[in-house]
Order: sequence, then C-alpha cells, then structure tokens
Amino acid sequence: MTNITSSMDITLVTLQNCPSDLTVIHQIFDKAAELGIDIDMISLAPSQSAMSSLSFTMSDHDLPKLLTFSSHLHNELGVKTVISSGNSKIIVADEAMKNQPGFASKIFGAAANAKTDIRMITTAETEISLLVPASDHETTVSAIEEVIA
Repeated sequence: MTNITSSMDITLVTLQNCPSDLTVIHQIFDKAAELGIDIDMISLAPSQSAMSSLSFTMSDHDLPKLLTFSSHLHNELGVKTVISSGNSKIIVADEAMKNQPGFASKIFGAAANAKTDIRMITTAETEISLLVPASDHETTVSAIEEVIA
C-alpha cells in the first residue's frame, strides 16, 4: 500500500562552490548539529573539480541559526549559500516500490502534469521524497494520488 505524507515549512539550502573534500563536508554537518539544526534531505552534486554543490533541507524555524554560519562559510571558504524557504516535502512510500520498475516514472509524471516546481528529489529503496514550493503542495499530492489509485 502506498503511503503519502508531507512536512511543511521546509528550507532548501544549497552551498555552491563548496569544497568536495569530505573533511569540509563533515565540518559543515558537524557545525549544523552543534547549532541544533536538524538536517533532512541531502544531495551532493558530482564534482568535476575540487568544488561541488551541496544541498540539504531543514525546518524554516532553524533558518536564523544557519544565517550566521553561512556567512562564516562564505568568508572562510568562498561558499555561496542559496536559501529557499516556505517549501513542502512530499514523501511517497511503498514497500512494493523496490520490485516495481516505473514507480518513480509515475510519480514524476504526475508532478510534471501538475506543473510542479520540483526543488529537490531524494530516494530510498522504498521511498521517493519531493521538495516543492508550498503553493504546489496540494495539486502535487492530488496528482500523485490519482496515479497510484
């Protein structure tokens, strides 16, 4: 059985020109933990050089904690922080997903038909998470419900 859940008030943070060094990435997440920021979705773009793009999500409520840290990242490492708040995370979960080719295609097709502005996608073996603007939340969930019914 497919289960759809949502989380509201989500901020997407993208660190551009971020060193690809795993030690630096560890330090970023260590500092976030130290500040009490609960990180959720994480995506690291493949690096073509010593720099890459690192994105993650967190609660809108933790944004003030991040702002001071992001200026430190810019001053120390030249990292540019791009922030988009007021998003919604839609989670589509189903145990059958791991043995069902085309499941992701159905979900992405539904979002495309709803003209959803997808900000980020992460997956697990039995789960697809979509980050969308809050304004696209209801139409996207309705479109997904139609294709999985």
